[in-house]
Amino acid sequence: MSVRYAILGLLHYRNMHGYEIKRHIERHFGHMWTINYGQIYPNLRALTEQGQITLADISPSEKGGPHRKLYALTDAGREEFNRWLEKDEDSRMFLRDPFLMRFIFFGFGKRERALSIIDNQLRIYENQLQRRRQLLERWQEQGEYVRLVAELGEEFNTMYVKWLKRARQEILERMEE
Repeated sequence: MSVRYAILGLLHYRNMHGYEIKRHIERHFGHMWTINYGQIYPNLRALTEQGQITLADISPSEKGGPHRKLYALTDAGREEFNRWLEKDEDSRMFLRDPFLMRFIFFGFGKRERALSIIDNQLRIYENQLQRRRQLLERWQEQGEYVRLVAELGEEFNTMYVKWLKRARQEILERMEE
């Protein structure tokens, strides 16, 4: 997914600030995709220059930081977004998780440390799972597409917790041999 299309898609719901866009992606799309401010603001600037979004409002920050810029979708942005929706997508599934990259190499380290890292990951994913389950009811109201992706996130999260517990158990059993 391109950052630009995530921004255009979110602005279909309501006008948002850059910080809100990043927070929304992290909270609600985190099982699919990650993002940083270095991706958000250059894309907001480019989309504004291309006439696909516009500044709806600029207001001072409550905390004395930079001004808050509220972005809105334009007709040109809607048209570009609709073209993107109509295109065929690459059907490969990507799972980008720094923990899994480390996990592959745990065999070169200490098993006790691997278990500690797995325990931490379990806590993180169990907390995420609890939050996802609480949010499922809210996503029911957003239409079937949003609901279905929310359900996928919850199912994926459940599967990941189950796998982490199984991996932890297997490592423990090997330590006892």
